[in-house]
Amino acid sequence: MCRFALLAATVGLIASVTGGRAAQPGLPISLTLIPPGPVTDRITIEARAGVRNTDRAAAAWELCWYLDTVKPKALLARQEVHLAPGEVRTVSARWATQNQVGRHRVRLVASAGDRTWRAVQPLEVRSAAHRSTDRLAGAWAGIYHWSEKEGRLWNPDIKRMTDAQWRELVRAMHRVGMDIVVIGEAFRNQMYVGKHTLEKDGYRGRAFYPSRLYPGRMEVAAQDPFDAILSEADRLGMHVFLPVGLYAWFDYTAASLAWHQQVATELWELYGRHPSFYGWYVVEEIAGNLGENDGRRREIVDFFRRFQEHVRRLAPDKPVLLASNCHRIAEAGDYYRQLLSYCDILCPFGFHRMPAGDLSGHEAARRLQKVCDETGAHLWMDLEVFLFDSTGALHPRPISGLLDDLRRFSNFETILCYQFPGLMTAPGMSRRLGGEAAVRLYLDYEKYFRASPDRIPHSNALGTAHATSAVSGGSAGGQQGRARSGHGRFLRPSPAPASRSCHQRAAVRHRGLLPPPRSNEECGLNQASLIA
Repeated sequence: MCRFALLAATVGLIASVTGGRAAQPGLPISLTLIPPGPVTDRITIEARAGVRNTDRAAAAWELCWYLDTVKPKALLARQEVHLAPGEVRTVSARWATQNQVGRHRVRLVASAGDRTWRAVQPLEVRSAAHRSTDRLAGAWAGIYHWSEKEGRLWNPDIKRMTDAQWRELVRAMHRVGMDIVVIGEAFRNQMYVGKHTLEKDGYRGRAFYPSRLYPGRMEVAAQDPFDAILSEADRLGMHVFLPVGLYAWFDYTAASLAWHQQVATELWELYGRHPSFYGWYVVEEIAGNLGENDGRRREIVDFFRRFQEHVRRLAPDKPVLLASNCHRIAEAGDYYRQLLSYCDILCPFGFHRMPAGDLSGHEAARRLQKVCDETGAHLWMDLEVFLFDSTGALHPRPISGLLDDLRRFSNFETILCYQFPGLMTAPGMSRRLGGEAAVRLYLDYEKYFRASPDRIPHSNALGTAHATSAVSGGSAGGQQGRARSGHGRFLRPSPAPASRSCHQRAAVRHRGLLPPPRSNEECGLNQASLIA
């Protein structure tokens, strides 16, 4: 049992609690770090614990977080919680990384009665002049691009990707430190909010994984690309967001919420066992103004409030991510503050191409960071690594533009990119998605990644959790969203010339710029194993 005083005054740490009741029994504790790192010494880490009372009686739990070693001087925070039978609780502690450069382990010790459980996660902190690491921490990985025109350079090949080749792609990401994978979408269903009759006619989207909920399947060669990605990420110590969507673009109605809750439950039942499962990605996206009117804005706030409640009953420590356009954010008023009380990670895109008369990209980022700080949410960046060619197809952005964005927008604690497949391809991959241009961008970025003396070597170490018994001693064991691809990344074109071809206009519309047409301590990253 840990009986030390809270050290919040010395390490700038806050503890907070939210709770709910479990949909099904699970393991007693879990631990997730947000962001997972590497990080700089200019941010605050959220060490989020999930606690599940699997007993038939109410219990008092004591949670203690430590840095590196379980000793009084290493205590980061202490929190007591009381859980009813079957209750699940999310407990967060925040720790400032200032003056903490180096490789660490954040340790959680949870005690209830005569039993103690321990969880640990690795974290690497690097010295920096700003919040960002100046590196891509990960990328979206769409299984098949929503637009044949935009995906022309890789769609014919990507649909032939086998499970083994998806594992190969994950290894290529890991090689350049891109250890966060956001799978693009779970279902393909090209419809828009207010422009469909799904409630009347039923959902007919097609799944990218072996869903039992809906029979339709996308015609791709991989039997289960989700499991392939997660399995390889397990092995490499990476982090994977599972996609929940697409119901319909920008649709946060009650019917969409019910669908998302159902799909999230199935994804958890199928893939929740994977140590690399890191969080949930809501695919629908949204415009920077959070909707065309206050009614839509109230819908998205209520959606995330109830969706967060649902997924926290399944996996209480796993964050929820939303990718949004960063344009016209001032129109949303106070709705960002309301939304970010229930959305853990906001990952906007489009800062380098703000429309005329709008805020600058830096001002938009500053305002979003302010509201994230006020609500306890996390602001990440979705950096675009593509341009459009003369036919409307996506092709890799020159490395100069990518690096320019990394250096210009340095306030983001984590930077992801859209996307890896088709735009960045390792030369040894058996399917060279996107051709030589994608290989060139990958090699150019790899050179940049490996050249920096500050680069943090990434580790294959995974966190773990275990328990010991105090009695026995224990034993081992608008729609103005951006236009991204239908896989959940609306493609966002770079500023276009005054004259656009029809396919270019369609692409811009889909991105929301025009109205839409309608030791054994190192295995088991995010889950706990109980040793009774």
